[in-house]
Amino acid sequence: MVDHSRRDQAVRAAVAQQLLDDDRPVAALLDIQGVRDAAAALHAAFDEVTAPGQEVLHTFAVKAGSLVPVLRLLDGLDIGCEVASPGELALARAAGLTPDRIVLDSPAKTRAELREALALGVALNVDNPQELARLDALVKGRDAAGEGPPPIGLRLNPQLGGGSIDAMSTATATSKFGIALADPGVRDWVLRACRERPWLSRLHCHVGSQGIPLDLMAAGVRATHELAEEINAAAGRRQIDTLDIGGGLPVNFDSDQTTPTFADYAALLRREVPALFDGGYRLVTEFGRSLLAKSGLVLARVEYTKSAGGHPIAITHAGAQVATRTVFAPASWPIRVAAYDAEGRPKSGPRTRQDVAGPCCFAGDLVARDRPLPRLEPGDLVALLDTGAYYFSTPFGYNSLPRPGVYGYWPAGQGPGGETATFTTMRRPQTVAEVVAESGGEL
Repeated sequence: MVDHSRRDQAVRAAVAQQLLDDDRPVAALLDIQGVRDAAAALHAAFDEVTAPGQEVLHTFAVKAGSLVPVLRLLDGLDIGCEVASPGELALARAAGLTPDRIVLDSPAKTRAELREALALGVALNVDNPQELARLDALVKGRDAAGEGPPPIGLRLNPQLGGGSIDAMSTATATSKFGIALADPGVRDWVLRACRERPWLSRLHCHVGSQGIPLDLMAAGVRATHELAEEINAAAGRRQIDTLDIGGGLPVNFDSDQTTPTFADYAALLRREVPALFDGGYRLVTEFGRSLLAKSGLVLARVEYTKSAGGHPIAITHAGAQVATRTVFAPASWPIRVAAYDAEGRPKSGPRTRQDVAGPCCFAGDLVARDRPLPRLEPGDLVALLDTGAYYFSTPFGYNSLPRPGVYGYWPAGQGPGGETATFTTMRRPQTVAEVVAESGGEL
């Protein structure tokens, strides 16, 4: 359950401390205690189901919150990084993570990326047979130099089907991710590939994210475990010693309730794949959105209000540049909007159906349509809720709008500010001069 009183307190403090002004009419806030609580819940959920001494590395999908201070915060909470690009790997290293706490997944790793991963010693999951062929040569070269490979696994696509959001479904029959396990001859190829490469020691499966039902996620884990047992039986030894079961726990965007919980998912896995927790395998998880989403909000000023065709519209400074998925796919990514007055106090009063629009120069830049809210007026504030993952960490550069500042906050009595909510900068607001430089202005 999200503590909305902490959220309201943070909004009031953001106004009082002038985190928003004419030059910075939008800001993002991240509840540090909320992130701590989510991390603790993840650890507790798996501690409850794993065998005594069974190793579990929880990693955070960096794409869900690509900010170095966020990664550093999570590392301090014993959560590593799952990276999917050279940039994300660099962010993890900048946050101070050691190679043994980083996993590299990507469907398009270049030879240079593979060499870097091998040299650093980060674990990596192979996406396809051609990538494995590249690794053959690289691993052979390391063997000749007396350097063994880091942990290397195969990413599987068990082809179990999709969920309610096609773009988030990674285990369909034709998904671009992983080795299509149900295709003719592929299972035998996997067995042969592992037999010929004793350095393949992991299997990885991630069937999808938002919109994927938990039973489908559990089915993917079960398929991965079954294949690991088959490989080990064929090898006559425990060649596969680690199962990376991915992440993708969906988030409830409809209320302050946190559902499903990590405990719900861990208990389901124990029922559906009990042998997963007998201590025979090290486990890796790669949760992202579910660790951050409920702890974040985007706060924006209402600049103007108008009426068109008798329909009220509030023009704000938060649109497609921070809520890209919601604007372009509102049916799949609806978010809640909270209304505050100019002092940061929750607005009350009769609710009026109105559109909440962003600043981008196209008609569809709406974060909420026909939404019942207290009547918004110029100077009011809107908060886009549950946006701690993806929304403000990976902004869209439409109209060259500057990226908003991101501020972690402690509620009163918990941070260095004593009886006032306090903030720490996690990304400073981008200046217009920086936008120009980023767009080739120095050339």
